[in-house]
Amino acid sequence: MQVIEKFVSINGEGLRQGELALFIRFAGCNLRCSYCDTLYSFENPKYKEESIEDLVKYAKEQKIKNITLTGGEPLLQKDINLLIEKLRKENFRVEIETNGSIDISNFYNDDKVSYTLDYKLPVSLMENKMNLENYNFISKKDSVKFVCGTKEDLEKAKSIILKYNLQNKTNCLLSPVFNMINLEDMVKFLINNNLNDVRLCLQIHKIIWDPNKRGV
Repeated sequence: MQVIEKFVSINGEGLRQGELALFIRFAGCNLRCSYCDTLYSFENPKYKEESIEDLVKYAKEQKIKNITLTGGEPLLQKDINLLIEKLRKENFRVEIETNGSIDISNFYNDDKVSYTLDYKLPVSLMENKMNLENYNFISKKDSVKFVCGTKEDLEKAKSIILKYNLQNKTNCLLSPVFNMINLEDMVKFLINNNLNDVRLCLQIHKIIWDPNKRGV
């Protein structure tokens, strides 16, 4: 498997925000979002070929319950299903951060595997790549993340949440494009639109460390 980096830190965002997690970042992505903060995962990526056995062994050595598989787009990795299955057999809690364009119904899933799907809003320039059929396969253990950079993005996030009844089906996360949108405006939007059960999700790793720092 093509591994860009692996490290232990805290979850900077998502349902287990602030908890310790082991991150495994894979090379390659099928999207080109305007605000991407992991260009190094697909632009002339420097990766190491690692076996599933090596990754599971590394995970066991770290003694961390939460494992986040990320990228790039981790679901593009040929043997990702087998890796998820092997990690679950070792009783890890596995989160897959996916960009929302890949059909998740073909991948391993149980009560300790969670999918965090992006919905790419207009500012990303990738909205037409979203696979909306995925919303038939998610539950309260999963989440849909809306990365917002403009008022238009907030309005579109609201329309998707309501259209697909995501507040009742899964967890809804509103996350800002770093340094692009006013955070108070995001809170006001939630209040003015009575968006109950929608969570403002800041990338706390970019608050704790330099926003460009890797391996955190």
